[in-house]
Amino acid sequence: MPKVNSSRAAFTLIEVMVAVMIVSVVIAALLQMRGTTSHQFFGIKQSMQTNQYSSFLLSLGGKYGFEESRMDMNRLVEEFDLESDLRRRLKAIKVEVDYEMLETLDTSEFDAVADEDEELSAENGSSGIVFELGRTTLKTKQFTNSLIRIQVQ
Repeated sequence: MPKVNSSRAAFTLIEVMVAVMIVSVVIAALLQMRGTTSHQFFGIKQSMQTNQYSSFLLSLGGKYGFEESRMDMNRLVEEFDLESDLRRRLKAIKVEVDYEMLETLDTSEFDAVADEDEELSAENGSSGIVFELGRTTLKTKQFTNSLIRIQVQ
């Protein structure tokens, strides 16, 4: 009678279940990474748009931002050469610009420091420069962004 070999060349049920569990954990980890990356990408995109709108305001120097006003983004970018599609989207965004004066520094206070130096300051003349430190806040429905600004008068 021939001898029968009892070892088989197939996987057991336990081995298959362990392999499926390992593949499931790897797939779940990949999906979690993709979701996190998508969320971070969306946040970076929003931050870039906010910074771009703020740079429009800053590029206009003393024209806007030192008073409280309401306007649309099209008014901020009217001097820029933009595509018509971008200009149309910006026209729909309403912006509220709030300005709050934080501190004023007058340099003429430092010209005559003491009574002995009055003759020296009279010879040099008074500089009379006034620095105004303020905060400009841009508010829209999507974002709020604050900028610290210094105005020289």
